[in-house]
Parts: sequence; C-alpha cells; structure tokens
Amino acid sequence: MKIGAYSSLPRVSAVDRPRGTARSGAGVATREASVDAPRAVEVSDFFGVPEGELTPKVREALLGLMDEVDSLRRELQAARGKISELEELADKDPLMPVANRRAFVREMSRMMSYTERYGVPSSLVFFDVNGLKQINDTMGHAAGDKALLSVATTLGENVRDTDVVGRIGGDEFGVILAQADEDVAREKAQQLVDAIRAKPVDIDGIIMHVDVAHGVFPFGRGDDASTALAEADRRMYRRKQEMKSDDPPSPMPRAVNE
Repeated sequence: MKIGAYSSLPRVSAVDRPRGTARSGAGVATREASVDAPRAVEVSDFFGVPEGELTPKVREALLGLMDEVDSLRRELQAARGKISELEELADKDPLMPVANRRAFVREMSRMMSYTERYGVPSSLVFFDVNGLKQINDTMGHAAGDKALLSVATTLGENVRDTDVVGRIGGDEFGVILAQADEDVAREKAQQLVDAIRAKPVDIDGIIMHVDVAHGVFPFGRGDDASTALAEADRRMYRRKQEMKSDDPPSPMPRAVNE
C-alpha cells in the first residue's frame, strides 16, 4: 500500500475504536506499533529518507550519489594539491633551490611593510658572483651553473627559516634577513661570504673556488623593493671595486692535486 492511500481502510469512529489504539498517518495502529515505529525509522533512515520510501531504485540512486560525492571530494583534494604544487613551482628559480626574482621581490615587499608598520628592523643583502663570465669561458657553462648552485645552496643552508634567499639575476642573489638591523646584517653577510669561499666546487677533478661581493641595505620607512634592490646593488658594486684593489682570492679553478 502506498503511503497516503487511505480509501481502502475501514472507517473507525471514535466510539468504535478499541481502547488502547490511536490513529496513525497510515491508518489505525496499536499503541505498541506507534511506539516501535519511530525506532524502526531511526535505524533505517538513509539520507533522511524513511524506510518506506527506499525502493530499490531509490537506494541505488542514493548509493550512486554517495559514490559521486566521494569521487568529487577526491578530485577536489587532488586539485588543491596540484594548485599548491604549481604555486610552489611558480615561486622557485628554474635552476636553483631558491626563490625566483618575482617571489623574492614579493616577500621583500611584505617584509618592508612589516618593518614600517611595527618598527622591526630587517635588511637586504645583495650578492654578486665574481668572475662568472671567466668561469663560463674557461670551463663551460656547466661549470658556471655548478658555481651558482654552490652559492645558492650555501646561502640556503646558512640562514634561518624566517629569512628568504632568492636569485635576482644571472649571477646575483639576495637574502632578506628578518629582524636584523644594519650591523647584524653586515656581520651575517660576512659569515655567508666566508661560507661560500670555504666551499670549493669540484668539477671533474678540478677544484674551483667561488668568491662573491655583497652589499647590505637596511629597510627604512618609505622604501620600496625597487629602491632597496638598486641601493643594495650600488653598495655591492662599490665593495666589488674595493675587493679588486685588495687583490681578492681568484675564482679561477686549479687542479685538485696542486
């Protein structure tokens, strides 16, 4: 019998109805049945659909819907993972394990805003690899890439998680030192230079020593990323000229047995 088909039920008046019975939506039911019915519905409810309406086709449709929802949930999770992976790739330098210029400038702008808002000192250190053209010309671009990779790796291994290392150009790198004023940044920059010099690069049995010049620029109110990069670059170039006059260590390779 379909729910709501009352025409075939015998009419029972209030006087004729036996004691202990009650009228239900589907006809006359005993008090015991009225007590047990809700319990049966609670157990058999399927997405809020009463047991009486769960025909085989309805059940099959609901199970199919559950599978589809589960499939969509998995697809959404995979899409989120892919988006996160693409975002990470979009921020990385294609050759070095550091941020690319776009991501580096973005992080520097954030740090500068933080410095201006809260007065927390932070600084930019600009690095330039000395003699990279000479390395490329004498040993090939693969050697030059190894020299750059050594610099990038050394910088990343010697800064804090709160700092940011990025490749700004071909042979130029930048490091954002969070919560570091100019004096602290100068000291840290020299430590990074020493670490780079102390890590020779082995290319087919030839030891190549890499050297860098650097410039330090502390963030101040009103500065922007372009100003900071230009000023740090200018200070780096001035230091590079000073290094030339001081006869710095040669970046040229030498045999491992020398």
